[in-house]
Amino acid sequence: MRKEDKAALVDEIADRLGEVETIFAVDYRGISVPQAAELRARLAEADATFRVVKNRLAKRATERAGTAELDRLFEGPTALAFVKGDAVTAAKAISIFGRQHDVLEYKGGLMEGAPLDPEQFRAIARLPGLDVLRGQLVGVVASPLTGLTRGLASMLSGLAIALGEIAERGLVAGEAEGEARAEEPEATEEPEATEEPEATEASAEEAETSKKTESDEEESPEESEADGEDSEGASEENS
Repeated sequence: MRKEDKAALVDEIADRLGEVETIFAVDYRGISVPQAAELRARLAEADATFRVVKNRLAKRATERAGTAELDRLFEGPTALAFVKGDAVTAAKAISIFGRQHDVLEYKGGLMEGAPLDPEQFRAIARLPGLDVLRGQLVGVVASPLTGLTRGLASMLSGLAIALGEIAERGLVAGEAEGEARAEEPEATEEPEATEEPEATEASAEEAETSKKTESDEEESPEESEADGEDSEGASEENS
């Protein structure tokens, strides 16, 4: 490689290091050209690129970009994943691809300026992607609104049905009352009962007679005693 080409490659790597916040370094030994193309397609979904680098040129690029902490990773075959988009999606793509093809050993990297070791990388790869999190958030936010909307719609529908039934029953009742009133015959005057007052007066007279009889019976002993006393007085005067 000519000197000019090497300088251009260092500039390119340095520019990419400065543009992204997440960088993954992997050992690419054993990966084929078709597999590398497949990995690049998967990483493109996370707005990430995959680039095999020469260690010596990569160290020069990190020095220019201010990412010298990556220098220790440039030992053996090394490829860099420059992630502009979702770091979780990119980590998942590398992790799943490595398990499927038994290639790509993660070496280390940077995430928002902080070193990212293999254990942290595996933990990130197990997280749900940004799109999934957004969908879950939208579902959580929209769920109460959807429930409220459905509840109000159900209440309004029930109220409308109830009012309709009430109105229908009221109209039916009014018609029935009108028909009943129309069919009801006029009441005829009944003749006055003449015998009932006489019977009542007779009953009253009988009751008064009964009372007088009872009162006479109660007073009879007293009158008999008075008569006895009068007779005795009269006998004494005669004697």
